[in-house]
Amino acid sequence: MTFLPVAPWPLLLVLLVAVLAAIWWNPSSRTVPGESRATHWRLTAAALLLGLAAVRPAVPGEQVDTTAANLNVYFVVDTTSSIIAEDYGDERPRIEGVAADIAAIADALPGARYSVVTFDQDARVRLPLTTDTTALDAAVETLLPESYEVSRGSSVTQAKDRLTSLLEQAAARAPERGRVVYYLGDGEQTAAEPPAPFDVAKGLVNGGAVLGYGTTEGGRMKATRSRFDSSRSYIKDPSTGEDARSVISEDTLRAIAGQLGLPYLHRESGDSIDPAVAGIDLERFGTSEQIERQKVLARRELYWPLLIGVAGIAAWEIGAAATALLQTRRRKEAGP
Repeated sequence: MTFLPVAPWPLLLVLLVAVLAAIWWNPSSRTVPGESRATHWRLTAAALLLGLAAVRPAVPGEQVDTTAANLNVYFVVDTTSSIIAEDYGDERPRIEGVAADIAAIADALPGARYSVVTFDQDARVRLPLTTDTTALDAAVETLLPESYEVSRGSSVTQAKDRLTSLLEQAAARAPERGRVVYYLGDGEQTAAEPPAPFDVAKGLVNGGAVLGYGTTEGGRMKATRSRFDSSRSYIKDPSTGEDARSVISEDTLRAIAGQLGLPYLHRESGDSIDPAVAGIDLERFGTSEQIERQKVLARRELYWPLLIGVAGIAAWEIGAAATALLQTRRRKEAGP
């Protein structure tokens, strides 16, 4: 039997103990009446069943085939204020297009290992390499731009050193795995100096693409005061007092693509992801039977019968409470 708890074990244990204490603790009396004691035992059983369900017990199930790409996929994502400019699709933030394309690429390259690197004033690894697409989805869903109030301008090649380090480590540890890079941004350089070249040693990047978002007309950007606080007002251009507009720089993005040896693709709402993954050489990195067809042992989850038991106890308690209420009303109506 295996377990995949929905929260850390210590936290679940503390919560269970707290619930049991709340059920049984009675400061006014050391004894519990018979009917009340039965209720206490039913609530105790419900708490124990719910606690056991929270650790998600399972037994091994049947073996299934799954396809696995022998690739490390790095998503380098622009998280400057311009990434929420509202000129993607029907005036939606560009970050929605970024998130949609990352999900589509992951679907097109199942079984690969994914990493997310973001950049604004600094470059950060938001997600280390993992095959867990749920973790990838969570990382992408929580992508937010830096606060415009503290922004000092950023370079479109800010992530070069961090990405290079990751690629070099991966090449040393697993040289047989392909290393694919997707750069997702709008190419808007807001630092005072020109961007440094995005030069990565030849051979470290085996495929990918530079994906551009935005329009030449530009889009307005909601003011973001912190990573978790977006207002309804828009960033103002201090020189005009009007709403600032971010404009895509496709020339800059094409230059980055040329430096990485990757194709450049402008992305719009509804575009197929096929052109972005078409150039990846799966025959080179993922064609062996041992890599492409893996036997995966499925899990037979056992938490649902436990939850049925909790629901049954809850139904019993609701019925008992309704019966007691009905009896109380009848006694009041009968009078003395």
